[in-house]
Amino acid sequence: MLINCGSDVKQTVPETGLTYIPDDGFTFSGNKTSLDAKNLFPILSTLRYFPDKVARKYCYTFQAIKGSKYLVRTIYYYGGFDGGKEPPVFDQIVGGTKWSVVNTTEDFANGLSSYYEIILVAHIKTLSVCIARNNQTVSSPFISAIEVISLDDSMYNSTDLGAYALVTVARSSFGNEDTISFPEDPYYRLWQPFKDDSTDVVSSQSSITTSEFWNKPPAEAFATAITMSTTKKLDVHWPLGLLPSTRYHVSLYFRDDRNSKTNTWRVFSILVNGKTFYSNLNVTTDGVTVYAPNWPLSGKTLISLIPDTKSSIAPLINAGEIYQLMPLGGRTLPQDVMAMEELARGFDNPPLDWSGDPCLPRENSWTGVSCSQEKMPRIIA
Repeated sequence: MLINCGSDVKQTVPETGLTYIPDDGFTFSGNKTSLDAKNLFPILSTLRYFPDKVARKYCYTFQAIKGSKYLVRTIYYYGGFDGGKEPPVFDQIVGGTKWSVVNTTEDFANGLSSYYEIILVAHIKTLSVCIARNNQTVSSPFISAIEVISLDDSMYNSTDLGAYALVTVARSSFGNEDTISFPEDPYYRLWQPFKDDSTDVVSSQSSITTSEFWNKPPAEAFATAITMSTTKKLDVHWPLGLLPSTRYHVSLYFRDDRNSKTNTWRVFSILVNGKTFYSNLNVTTDGVTVYAPNWPLSGKTLISLIPDTKSSIAPLINAGEIYQLMPLGGRTLPQDVMAMEELARGFDNPPLDWSGDPCLPRENSWTGVSCSQEKMPRIIA
């Protein structure tokens, strides 16, 4: 489901052939507007904004398959739609869980759009994506596009997605010049290019099939790698920036770039911030993934690849993914949700925040609805 918020017509992106549909029918609050800026990516030229200050949240509701896994991407481009100079800061919510704060100020100052990603399981037959005001919100919250992508059951299954969601921190293809996305990645994931001036870039000399990899990375993610010109260890400061102190899912991808007939081994150990992540990894032209589903990170991150004493070939790394483990905030009893949704459909003009989870997050519950204090709250009035 590719949604172009604020648009009245379908739009096809020429580079990918993907078609985005208008957001009518997925939300019943907010106003549409378009931006005057030239040469904007098609889905950034319109947006929906939410001027109502009384509603506790503004939600999009999508049909989903209960128990299925989804990647949700929200996209924002301010464009000065309200006549201001800085975009508003506000919250975004999935289901009954506060996902993150949306702050696009820095990106907009640099002429860029912003996007946020989360991987989660639909626990009922709908999936709600909401935004809401917070204490920092000055003008109207807004949104440019939403993408809801179905993932295979095997993907990211090392995480208990009944208790957690995975919030994307970084997904990179090392040594690449361009972003990898659809159609190279059929799951619409974005693999951003990453380079380090202190390293060399090498290209693989043969093709690879990645369908057997547990979370199905695109073959293009293995096309380039960064390495050293000698056999000394390879240090990679990735991702850039400081990470909050919590737990993360970390996946790293490796593939020998040489011809498969070579008779020397490429063996090295992986350390993350000085702690052993994996020992004596033998990397071949078939490629390999190593991962940790619950790894502590804090502040800067240093990945060190240390060659085995018997290895005459320098270490290398092709790609990586890091997701923050976000505990889910719970959900209203499903029977009560269905009853309230049916009630809302019976009104000509229900309150603007009568979509999404009725009780959670508690500060964003439906107007006029009282809920119990249980772990799985119920409607009591």
